[in-house]
Amino acid sequence: MSDEKVGAEKAGDDKSERLVGIVLVSHSAQVAASVAELALGLAGGGTAVPVAAAGGTEAGGLGTSAELIAAAAAAVDRGAGVAVLTDLGSAVLTVKALLAEGDELPDNTRLVDAPFVEGTVAAVVTAATGADLAAVEAAAAEAYTYRKV
Repeated sequence: MSDEKVGAEKAGDDKSERLVGIVLVSHSAQVAASVAELALGLAGGGTAVPVAAAGGTEAGGLGTSAELIAAAAAAVDRGAGVAVLTDLGSAVLTVKALLAEGDELPDNTRLVDAPFVEGTVAAVVTAATGADLAAVEAAAAEAYTYRKV
């Protein structure tokens, strides 16, 4: 299964189910796919949240790809918005550039400021409840406050 389709296949192609889609942008295809798998697993067996990994370059190297990000966002768009979480600096810049272009990403796509792993888990769990994009974004951002010690 290609990395950008992790979770998208689990979600099915039914656009009538209006859930917030989630795109994970990492410099590594393996990292993005693994975080998607973790979050979907922790969300339980309820509603399948459309999650897609957009990691690495088209050639399979480290980096980010505007084309992979745009394709992943289109794959998870169910009409309720798309939350994009990123790992490092240039991933953020790539998503910001796509948002600035205005026609590369689905309407109501947001770059979410959240920790990559914890924010993704919170976003997926919240999206599984049918929450709107603002609630998914808030849950992911709240992950900054999670204390480990």
